[in-house]
Amino acid sequence: MANGQLQFTEPAVRLLENEHRYLMHLAEEWHDIVLRFEREEDLDRATALSLLAELKAKLIGFLDPLKNHTDKEEEHFFPVLGSYIGLEQGPIVGIQEEHGEIDAYIGHFFHHTRGDLSELALEQIRKIVGDAGEAFEVLTVHFVKEETVLFPMAERLLRADDLDALAEKLNTLIV
Repeated sequence: MANGQLQFTEPAVRLLENEHRYLMHLAEEWHDIVLRFEREEDLDRATALSLLAELKAKLIGFLDPLKNHTDKEEEHFFPVLGSYIGLEQGPIVGIQEEHGEIDAYIGHFFHHTRGDLSELALEQIRKIVGDAGEAFEVLTVHFVKEETVLFPMAERLLRADDLDALAEKLNTLIV
């Protein structure tokens, strides 16, 4: 993931890997705003409110592609891989829990940015932005785990006919 090169050769796995690249591109755009809050301790409230609105807009644009990607993994990739390694315990369980964790942080962010934000204090804004920062961190580690554990496992274990059928199901747009 770090060097930007695609490392998987099976079309089914490569589709998911490609989606990770796109999602990280989108996530880095909103994470830049989070980093600004972390670096600039002297942000004034008006600037913070403006950045919060920008962050919210970027997260809204991120949400559908992320949901479409995780839905594909949950509906197609995990069940096929799970038929080889099991679904009740092991790496798939942890990865699915991370999907929920990412959703929770983003959901918490949106819960606190509903309605009129103009009365929010600077510290409240920073705390809300922190949820987006946590979502980014979980997402980054999550993608690394999928790409270092699940994806290689899929390429190594899945039969050709399962990989072909999976590629067909995964070959949909996330945007």
